Amino acid sequence: MDGKHGFSRRNFVGRVGVALGALGLRPDFDLFAQSRGEAAGATPRPRMTETEYDGLAKLANNENPYGPPESVMKAMTDAFKYANRYGYPDGGIVQAIADHHGVKPDNVVIGAGSSEILTMSDSAFLYGGKKVVSVEPTYATIYQYATNTKSDAIKLPLRKDYGQDIPAFIHAVKENYRDVGLVYLCNPNNPTGVIVTRQEVNQLLDGIPEDVPVLIDEAYHHFIDDPNYETSVPHVIAGRQVIVARTFSKIVGLAGMRLGYAVAPKEVIARMKPFSQSYSVNAIVKHGGVAALKDTASQAHVKKVNIELRTKTTRELEGLGYDVIPSQTNYFMVNVRRDVVPVADEFKKRGVLVGRPFPPMNEHLRVSVGSPDEMNRFMVAFKEIFPAKGKTTTAGDK
Repeated sequence: MDGKHGFSRRNFVGRVGVALGALGLRPDFDLFAQSRGEAAGATPRPRMTETEYDGLAKLANNENPYGPPESVMKAMTDAFKYANRYGYPDGGIVQAIADHHGVKPDNVVIGAGSSEILTMSDSAFLYGGKKVVSVEPTYATIYQYATNTKSDAIKLPLRKDYGQDIPAFIHAVKENYRDVGLVYLCNPNNPTGVIVTRQEVNQLLDGIPEDVPVLIDEAYHHFIDDPNYETSVPHVIAGRQVIVARTFSKIVGLAGMRLGYAVAPKEVIARMKPFSQSYSVNAIVKHGGVAALKDTASQAHVKKVNIELRTKTTRELEGLGYDVIPSQTNYFMVNVRRDVVPVADEFKKRGVLVGRPFPPMNEHLRVSVGSPDEMNRFMVAFKEIFPAKGKTTTAGDK
């Protein structure tokens, strides 16, 4: 896919560079800026130049390594003429999302990535010390937002097969019914890549009080190839108190542009909208989002390549004697049998970025599925760090 982006990509990036230069912004990057695990107020991590950043194999943040398809690049480049305006034509992004899902515009709210949808949900449903019920580990941003608003969380352990324990969800909600403001279900779960089946989603919704909102995060929906999975949008259409969160950051390749949305019943969206940031989504990405919804062929290609590379890499790891959690996403977790923090440091020394720790799974390394070259670099580094089958070494052994 990368080779056919040519002129449009250079044109677009060139315009962005001019804009950044005019604003006096430094052309460097925080290596871990996308790592949600960094604590607020922590000492800033070292920054790097574009050349240093571009030379890394970036397997830490579950991005699309190929970038947006040509159709999306053209739409964004054409929309750059609105960069200096407030009341610009937005390409009809909300209507396009509504049409895509067979709902009405008042069933949709957009945000700067699906993370903003989580922020809205926190503000709308966890006020007054209400609790969020979910698992650990999962996409921890939901817990961080809850902490920011002095809310609390009920964190449930995963099952032994790394799935989410639906009966435990139901029990926790019923036991704490008066205090529960939101249930969060990441499907597939991040970081494990394991789905919640359609039967389990039905079990959850039928097992808890019907007035408890359930936020179902479908950030990795497009990568799934398991017939037991089903999007939860039909539950929204049926009028259930379900919020489905989606993002353009993953399969579409717009992580740096920030666009996400929620689909939910009208009254639920009405509770969330007062907490949206009206100018958080830029003019350019709105047009890109409209084009992305139409370009299903590019998404199918990325999914196909992702499955092929994920399968190839995980089979090779298993052949070396390491257990890998079966994944339905563009990342996977491999049990390296020791603390992943020094392991990640060893990968970084070799120019490969891998995932941060996800307690309590501290010996499971999350690895994004990158390009063929990036996956090859990962395996070369892996064999250097873990040179013998089934045998690990300490950092000082090398």
